[in-house]
Amino acid sequence: MYGRLLLPELQVMLDENDNAGIREFCEALYPAVTAEILAELDSREVWRVISCCDSQKQAEIFQFLSLPQQIEIVAVIDRGPLSKLIEEMAPDDRVDLLSRMDEEHVEELLPLIAQAERSDIRKLLSYPEDSAGAIMTTEYAYLPANITVAQALEKLRQQAPDSEIISYIYVVDEGRRLQGIVSLRELIFARPTRPLSELINRDVISVRVDDDQEFVAQQMAKFDFVAIPVVDNQNQLVGIVTHDDAIDIMQEEATEDAYRLAAVEPLEDSYLSTSLVTVIRKRIGWLIFLLVPSFLAAKVLEHYEAVSDKFEWLVLFIPLILASGGNAGSQSATLIIRAMALESNIQREELNALLMKEFKLGLLLGSMLSLISFGISWAFTGALMQATVVGLAVFLVVLMGISAGGMLPMGFRKLGMDPALMSNPFITALVDILGLIIYFQVAMYIVS
Repeated sequence: MYGRLLLPELQVMLDENDNAGIREFCEALYPAVTAEILAELDSREVWRVISCCDSQKQAEIFQFLSLPQQIEIVAVIDRGPLSKLIEEMAPDDRVDLLSRMDEEHVEELLPLIAQAERSDIRKLLSYPEDSAGAIMTTEYAYLPANITVAQALEKLRQQAPDSEIISYIYVVDEGRRLQGIVSLRELIFARPTRPLSELINRDVISVRVDDDQEFVAQQMAKFDFVAIPVVDNQNQLVGIVTHDDAIDIMQEEATEDAYRLAAVEPLEDSYLSTSLVTVIRKRIGWLIFLLVPSFLAAKVLEHYEAVSDKFEWLVLFIPLILASGGNAGSQSATLIIRAMALESNIQREELNALLMKEFKLGLLLGSMLSLISFGISWAFTGALMQATVVGLAVFLVVLMGISAGGMLPMGFRKLGMDPALMSNPFITALVDILGLIIYFQVAMYIVS
């Protein structure tokens, strides 16, 4: 919206080389709005706009651009200005950028970056991808315990410009081990002479530096944290993960699950910014794999060819049987996978309760769909025996589909794999094979 309204004005300033006007333009708008407008320009024009601002404003705007656009922009910036821009960026944001750049390019840049930032970058880049260490920021407020409230507030005034968030202040000992936490609100209302040690909440919830990012986001959502501390094996405070990163993680994980449920490998960037070759590579593997159960279903039909030739009416209801089982299985798989995604530490008893609930649902839903299918097939064929075959087959196939849709994701999780890998198309293909077998076996039992 903002791009269409303000882009022509910005384009005129670019054409007239009005650097002062461009700087005022950027200063007047929130950085995210400026980034939204710049998304309509090419990389060189974006840098022309950003370079008119001071280094801090450059970093603020740059961080709101998408990663693919950031990568395009760094390719046209000289190493000197680029190193200054990276220095000003938040630690977690610059690590996201550097991790996507060529390693050779990164090694050329690092010597131009100040020693403190360079050490911080190397440390953050060393953590495993998708871990708490890879997404945390090292810009946080911390205090020793043996000071007064007045001294604590004075130290906070010094730390605040370099801290991403000061709502929570972490209390550490001389070895930087996390001792507790105190809120800014408590400090403001406390007597200036009161010892800080009397305000500390020592029951601190933290995450380990090697914890999975999804677990970190779940912990923050569970306790409604604005930020959560990250500690190492010695309980030393090494960083914090803030709420904005948690939101990004939840969105990223939900997107990955949605892709996998549709049998598509997750895309790193948005669909429109992803190349055609990459999209094909992300989709073709599953599509080829799903051909296998389709051929197996054909072999099942071939096996029961004599039965279908003898009772030609059986073929008429194959789509009904397959749709009932596949749809029911996909529903169960989606519900179970989502439940496990929202609650990473589901216990065995809870998993058993989920399975039992799905089994009961299978009995109830299968019965209802069986009665409906029985009525429709009876009206369609006018034969009670045929309607009985269809109704009973639908009941058994729906029960089987719901059971498979619930058990297979749980099995994947028990093997240490992502339950979302058990995609809906795979569930459907598997249920199709078993559904055909059940259908023809029921028919042979009743009408033969």
